[in-house]
Formats: sequence, C-alpha cells, structure tokens
Amino acid sequence: MASLFVVRGRDQGKHFQLQGSVVRIGRDKTNTIQLLDTEASRVHAEIQIDPMGGCRLVDLESSNGTLVNGIPKRQHPLASGDRIEIGGSMMIFTGAGQPGAGQAGAMEAAHGVDIVQQSHRNDGSRIISSIAPSSGIFHSRSLAEAADSSGASASGMGTSRILTPTVTDADRSLEVMYLTAIAVGRTDDLNQVLNRILRLVFDWIEADRGCVMLRDNESGLFQPAARVDRQGTSDRKSGTHRRIEISRTMLDYVLEKKEGVRTSDARDDVRFDSAASIVSAGVREAICVPLQGRYDIVGALYVDTYTDPGQMMARDHAPRFTDDHLRLITAIGHQAALAIEDTFYYSALVQGERLAAMGQTIATLSHHIKNILQGIRGGSYLIEAGLERDDTDAVRRGWRIVDRNQERISNLVLDMLTFSKEREPQCVDADLNETVSDVVELMQPRAQELNVSLVTELAEGMPDAFFDTDALHRAILNLVTNAVDATSDHAKKLSEANQNEGALEHVENEFVARVTVKTWFDPAAGWGVDVVDNGPGVPEEDRLKIFSLFESRKGARGTGLGLPVSSKIMIEHGGEIQVMTPANGKGSCFRLRLPPRGTEPGELSRRDTIA
Repeated sequence: MASLFVVRGRDQGKHFQLQGSVVRIGRDKTNTIQLLDTEASRVHAEIQIDPMGGCRLVDLESSNGTLVNGIPKRQHPLASGDRIEIGGSMMIFTGAGQPGAGQAGAMEAAHGVDIVQQSHRNDGSRIISSIAPSSGIFHSRSLAEAADSSGASASGMGTSRILTPTVTDADRSLEVMYLTAIAVGRTDDLNQVLNRILRLVFDWIEADRGCVMLRDNESGLFQPAARVDRQGTSDRKSGTHRRIEISRTMLDYVLEKKEGVRTSDARDDVRFDSAASIVSAGVREAICVPLQGRYDIVGALYVDTYTDPGQMMARDHAPRFTDDHLRLITAIGHQAALAIEDTFYYSALVQGERLAAMGQTIATLSHHIKNILQGIRGGSYLIEAGLERDDTDAVRRGWRIVDRNQERISNLVLDMLTFSKEREPQCVDADLNETVSDVVELMQPRAQELNVSLVTELAEGMPDAFFDTDALHRAILNLVTNAVDATSDHAKKLSEANQNEGALEHVENEFVARVTVKTWFDPAAGWGVDVVDNGPGVPEEDRLKIFSLFESRKGARGTGLGLPVSSKIMIEHGGEIQVMTPANGKGSCFRLRLPPRGTEPGELSRRDTIA
C-alpha cells in the first residue's frame, strides 16, 4: 500500500497509509492527512489514486506551492522515493530526524562557537574559490599531473606542492576518504561520528580549529554540534579556547549556493585601513562546505587557521589551504551528511514506532480496564439495590462480581509491572511442590465455579529448587488460569453442540473439563512444571504467536499479557516455557523448565527437550 513518511517538520516520524481514491493534505482537521505545519495551506494538496494503484499529486492552489524532488509542481505522477515538500514539511512517498536541537544560544555557548553577522573586529576575509558537491576530489588531470610531478622533480623542474599534488597527496586523499567511509558507517552515536570526522580532517590538513554545525529544520538556522581544536580535545573548560567566530555571510552563501568555499584574509584589501586592523583581526584562512544529504542540506563543516597577530607581523605566511583541500573536505562533507541523514531518519522512524506501540498499548489496556470497570459498576448496582431492599442474596451476588473484577484488575496491574522492565530474580532455595500447591489452592474456587476439575500430580522426593517464589508463582498462576478458562469455554461449546444435536441425554459421554498440574525433576535437565488440559489445544501455527504482547485467544476477557509475562519470568530465571501436545494428542501442555544449578543463561534452550 502506498504511504507517506514525514522526515522533516513538526510531524516528523509520522507514517500515513494512503487509502481511498483521494487523500487530501493540509493544515485543516478535515483533511485526510492533517499537518501541524503553519506554512501549509488549510487544504494544500491531494493525492489521487487510480484503480490500478497509480498516484498523482495535485496542488490545490496553495499559498506556498508544492515541491516534488525540489521542483515546484502543480501536478505530478508519484514514484516510490519521491520527496514531497509542503510548507516546512518533507515527506517520502513509497509506492508499495532530526533530534531536537534545543536553544541555539545554549548550544553555541556549549561548543564555543559564535555565528556572527559581522565580527566586532574588522573582518578582512574574502572568498578565494568555491566548489560544488558534484565536482570530484581532484580535477580529471590531477592524478596525471601528480605522476608527472615525480619525473619533473627528478629533472630539476619540480612544482610547488600547494599547486600540484604529489602521488603521496593523492594516495592520502583516497586513504582519508576510505577512513571517512569507515567512520560514518558506525552511526551508533552522532556526536562520536562528528568528532571522528573532524579528527580525520585535522589529520590531513593543517587546521587549527574546526566545528560541525547542524541545520535546524524548523528555523533553518545553523547550530554547533561538535568542535575540535588542534590540541586534540573537544572537552573544553570555559575560557580555555578562543571562541570561533563564523561569518553569517559565509554560511548563507554555503546554504544558498550549496557550494563549499575557501576564504583567506586579504592584507591588500581596501577594507583594511591600516596594519592595526590586521593586527587586531589576525590572519585567518577558512574552509566551509555544506553537508549535502540525499534530499537537503543538513549542516555545514567549518575549519580554519588562526595566526597570532604578533607572529603574523613577524613573517610572511604561505596559505595552508588549497583547492585540493576544499575538494576533499567537500567530499568528506557529503559522506558525513549521508550518515547524519540516516541517523535523523532512523531516530524519526524509531520515534514513530515507539508512538505507535504506545498507542496500541494504551488502546488495548484501556479496553480491558473499561470492561473491568463495567463489571465493577454492575456488581455495585446489585449491592446498592440489595441494600435498599434488604436483599442479602443480591448483595452477595453483587459482591462476587465486584470481587472477581477486582481480582482481574489486580492481575492486570501485576502483569504490567512484571513486564515493564527487566528484573533480577530474588532466588532462594524453595520447594517447587509447595509453590504449585499454593497456586492450585488459590485457583480451586474459580475452577469449581466454572465446573473444571483442577488436580495436581506432584513428584515425590524432589529436592529444593533455586527460584524467585513470587515470580514463579505468578508464571504458574497465569498458565493455570489460561488452562481453566480454555477448558471451561471448550466444555460450554461442546455442551451447546450436544444440545443442538439432541444428545444431552447421553450423560455418560458428557465432556468433563480437566486441568492437571504436574511437577518433575531430572538431575540433567532440572525442574519442571507441566500444566496439562483437555481443552481445544493450541494450533501449530499459533504456538509462537501466543507469546506476543497483547495476543489473546480469550476475546474481551483476555489481556494478552499472561503468556508474555510468564515467558519473561522464565527467561530471567535462565529457563524457558514450551508448548507441547499431551501424550494422548488432545488438549495442550505448557511446560515451565528451571535449569539445573550452575547452568549458564541460554544453555537450557540448547538442551534436548524432555518428552
């Protein structure tokens, strides 16, 4: 099914399925897809879906227009992968993020970087050259010139290293690109990636300071994200390093032209009135390149040199940066941008999935809690009516309903707490038979109420096991509860079928619901509890599915938490839970296995299953 995934804007991370013949997009809540983008029109555009599944985007006379792959379009047939820009939002169309930046001022202060409209000192810099991202690292003849340079040097006609790269320079450039590809491939932490990239740049060129600025999607402003100094550390104490001042004009140029630039202070520029201005400003070179991703610019990479004014006046300085440096850093910036973009999109996707999971959880739990509250309300009504009429029987019936639903909500809360986080079992030496007996005794009234025979077969002479008594009690209780409910429902269905067939008089063939809880011990395999019933059984195709969260076969009565919680408890004990078929081939058998003492976690699952 066709869909839209928002990768930029206030709705970043949201995923919309395109259903129906027309899907309208805009700010108004009447649209099929409502965007929280203030730059979008109330009814901005629509996607028309033909019977063959083809999709066409149509702009509905919007104020700011609609862009497809960066080009304004009134109508456009959509293909998978197309980028749709509506206002400040960007969506990716499929045919079948940026993390919050916080306050810009706080980030600039944290990284020691100032983006200035005009320096308080005279800014004597000028753009010497620029390069577009589509250009290669070297000109097409660069490697040939590099090869020739070695021969020219041998004949006494060597050229300047700054103007013509040597073979070593070319090899190092390829090495830097290779190391960059490795560095950005590990995008587990964005800050680490940015720092690795800056250090690679510093290993190749004689820069004194460098920083990476990321562009905020909503404001479009650059905000510092990482900084490295020649001293080799980015952990700076306040006032330890001179703050970097970056020209706003340079950043605007990089953003608008999508080109990297190289600048140098011009001592012969008319803007310098005297040598004093040079002394106050210092001689500085800089390279700033865009971080151009697949779809848009995500930031900028900036490096510069700073010469102390006293040293600058003492001797003439040759430029440290060349056009080859600019080309290579532009290529590095592109690689870095792809990694940054992937990190943003992955964060947005994870956030979207997290919100979807939270929505499913809230909806499911709300449904179960609503059913429980309805039961409590009904029981309360009976109690109130009984008190008014002085009807003790009605009060008892109402209280039984309230008590049963109170138990349901208690079990729900306990399951939620158990499943909510990882817990270290508080294991002690305990009698497994005693824990099983407690569970069966607790469930006997409910089993009798549902006409289910609940019995135990406890192994004799079984040594104490090492387990968390409360946790294992919970796991066994969930299995026994499921078994009692399943056999009771199965008995009702068979009884109804017999009534329909007129076979009710054959009492001797009447189905008797039965649940048996067995314990066993094997020195090599450990301890086990089998909960066996003669109910409908579990189909083979459902045996993995039933352990998924909120997967229930009880309809409105089931929460879908019992089996996942029991499985989680057994895993925390280093054991496991298995679904088996009883020897007679009827019903089901759920087996809890505790490992022998000294068994490593995960080892039990590699052992052979006991028949």
